[in-house]
Amino acid sequence: MESTFQFDWQAAINSIPFLLKGIPYTLLISFGGLAIGFALGILFGLLSINKRWFMRWPATAYIEIFRGTPILVQVLFIFYGLPDLLGGPIDPLTAGIAAIALNSGAYISEVVRGGVQSIDRGQTEAGLSLGLSRTQTFWSIVWPQAFRRMIPPLGNQAIVSIKDTSLFSVIGVGELVRQGQVYIANTFTAFEVYFVVALMYLCITLSLSVGLRMLERRGVANI
Repeated sequence: MESTFQFDWQAAINSIPFLLKGIPYTLLISFGGLAIGFALGILFGLLSINKRWFMRWPATAYIEIFRGTPILVQVLFIFYGLPDLLGGPIDPLTAGIAAIALNSGAYISEVVRGGVQSIDRGQTEAGLSLGLSRTQTFWSIVWPQAFRRMIPPLGNQAIVSIKDTSLFSVIGVGELVRQGQVYIANTFTAFEVYFVVALMYLCITLSLSVGLRMLERRGVANI
């Protein structure tokens, strides 16, 4: 059976101004959540390699819970479940940022743990032999080297988190996919609109990938 479908380029072009309204929300949720997630990742990543079990176990529990459950379930729990506990509604934007923060924080914790543990223990011993304290040795010698090794996986996590925001249309956040759904409901041009949505995500993630490669080449991570 021969298909009569023809791609409507004009419909795709007409959708662009409307879809662009969702990009600020996508970027705000992504990078706002990632900024908090990075702080959580450093905290729980370092706690996970602490020798004291009572500091290590809570970090391990956090990491396993948020890596072992889907982010869609997490954002639904935050948006629909937590209000029962808190006694008041949670803004969809806040719920989206919180979900990205908690989810990415768990993955970043593992990146931090792996990065720090990849540095030879001789580096720590060298710092101590120079009269530095363990804290000074870690932040002056170990951390800069570890951070450079973390850049590629951190970049991968950033890209994953940007794409994860597409799931948050289920709670009504006005991000890119939600804008596409609203536009399609009025125009019935699903193929063209989702094609443009995919291109916009691709442009965002490719731009981030190029920026991260430039960062690696220039050695900014050594600072």
